[in-house]
Amino acid sequence: MIVETERLQLREMSVHDLPALRAIMQDEETMVAYQGAFTDAMVVGWLDRMLARYRDEGIGLWAVLLRGTGQMIGQCGLTHQRILDEDVVEVGYLFNRSFWHHGYATEAAAACRDHGFDELGAERIHAQVRDTNIASMNVAIRLGMTVRGRFVKHYRGVDMPHLAFAVDRPAGTVPHDASRGSEVEAAGLRQRSCGGADLASGS
Repeated sequence: MIVETERLQLREMSVHDLPALRAIMQDEETMVAYQGAFTDAMVVGWLDRMLARYRDEGIGLWAVLLRGTGQMIGQCGLTHQRILDEDVVEVGYLFNRSFWHHGYATEAAAACRDHGFDELGAERIHAQVRDTNIASMNVAIRLGMTVRGRFVKHYRGVDMPHLAFAVDRPAGTVPHDASRGSEVEAAGLRQRSCGGADLASGS
């Protein structure tokens, strides 16, 4: 496991998670911020990009499992993104609608935020949220994030206004391995040079 909380465990996704991933990403209400449900091909493409991120960067969106049952209820993790002309580490999250309103997104995202600070050496963690997605805005706020700017994404033929949230590393704290920050930054540069950016799940 990469990250664990009181109720959740996070690990890398695999092809065996495709049924659970389809249940999340082919639900119209869940995917409203992405302009509708994904097709089978889009879900497979999403998973392929995450597998490439694990291989090339060591991070990505991870499967979120319920402790005790091992059921996959969502995805949450860290990705490299370009936000407001800056290369950043972003926390993203997307959960099965059956498990909304239980605090799972905040619990998983907070653990990923801390993982970014403590294990990856990030100085700031970001989230990009579509301006109509109030639930994700509330998660970002509960993570201690504030709005740092606004921008527009063009995705699936639609212009999507977004808010750029971020939270800085707490003063006086240091990562467990100070060398990890430069390693993760270098991995992000390699990923972007290969054109691997995608729409982050915090949208």
